[in-house]
Amino acid sequence: MSAQNFVDYVKICFRSGKGGAGSAHLHRAKGNPKGGPDGGDGGRGGHIILRGDRNVWTLLALKYRKHVIAGDGGNGSNNHKFGANGEDIYLDVPLGTVAKDAETGEVDFEITQHGEERIILAGGRGGLGNSHFKSSTNQTPRYAQPGEPGQEEWKVLELKTLADVGLVGFPNAGKSTLLASITSAKPKIANYPFTTLVPNLGIVPYRDGRSFVMADIPGIIEDAHQGKGLGHRFLRHIERNATLLFMIPCDTGNIREEYSILLRELQMYNEELLDKPHVLAVTKSDLLDDELRQMLKADLPEGIPAIFISSVAQQGLQELKDLLWATITEYKEQHLPEDHWGGRRGWEEEE
Repeated sequence: MSAQNFVDYVKICFRSGKGGAGSAHLHRAKGNPKGGPDGGDGGRGGHIILRGDRNVWTLLALKYRKHVIAGDGGNGSNNHKFGANGEDIYLDVPLGTVAKDAETGEVDFEITQHGEERIILAGGRGGLGNSHFKSSTNQTPRYAQPGEPGQEEWKVLELKTLADVGLVGFPNAGKSTLLASITSAKPKIANYPFTTLVPNLGIVPYRDGRSFVMADIPGIIEDAHQGKGLGHRFLRHIERNATLLFMIPCDTGNIREEYSILLRELQMYNEELLDKPHVLAVTKSDLLDDELRQMLKADLPEGIPAIFISSVAQQGLQELKDLLWATITEYKEQHLPEDHWGGRRGWEEEE
C-alpha cells in the first residue's frame, strides 16, 4: 500500500441527530368531542457508530470527511404514533482504531474485533407525548416534551496496526527486506533511511497451513519518543503487536548498545511495551564467517532469544519463523481470550 493511500490519523467533526418532539394532540372524533391525550413520542436522533472491519486496512475513506452528520428523529403524532428514529451513520474502520476526544485527548474506546460496533456519538432522545402526563388531576395535558438536541464534537481516530509480530529497528536495518523475503508483501526497499513511511503488513506462511501476520513499521531513531523522525506515528503502531522482533545489522558498531537505545525509546513512549515478548534478529549475517559470528555472540544482549539471519541469502529464516511462532503462541495463550480478533485465533488458519 502506498504512502498516499495509507491514512492512520483523521480528525472529524461528528454531529448526532436531535430527538423528535413528542405530540400534545388530544383525541377528537364524532361522538367523542373531548377525548383524552393521544400524542405519540418523538423518535430518537441518529447515532454515529464505528464498526470494525477486518477487510479495511486504512482510514483513507474518512480522510476527506471533515463532517459526519446523523439524521434527526421524527416528531410524534396523534393516535399514539411514534416518530421515526433518525438515520444512524455507520463508519467501517480497521481493527486497531482508537477513538479520542480531540480537545482532551482522552480515549473513548478501541475497535479490536471484526463486526464490533461502538457508538462514538449518541443521538438525542425523543420527547414524550402528552399521553405520558395524564393523571387523575390532569386528564387532558396540553403539553409534551421536546426532543433532546443532538451532540456535536470533534473526534480523532488513530489506527494502531494489529499484527502478531512488529519489526523494530533503526532505518535500513533490513526490516522491509525480511518482510519481502518471507511474505508476499512488496514493501519499498532502497539504501537510504526512511524508505518505509507507512506500516506494511504481510502474512507469513508457516507449517501445516498455519500463518501469522508481520508488520514492517517505519524505522525508529533515538529520541523518537519525543516526536523526532517519524516519532509517535511509528511508536503507536507497535502497541498492538503480540511480539516485537528487534532487528540489528551485524555490521553495526555495538549490538548491545543499539538494542538498549531501541528498548529505551519504547520504554519512554509506553512502559507496557516492555512486557511484550522480544526476539532479536541479527541481520546481514551472510557477511560473517564462523569466527566473527562467535565473537558477536558474546556481544549480544542477555535475556532475549537471538538468531542470526540473512534475508538476501535465505539463511536462518525458517529457524526465525519457528522461534516467532513459539513466542506468539505462548503470549496469546497467556494474554488473549479464545474469541479475540474475529471470534477465533486470528493467527491460525481455519480447518
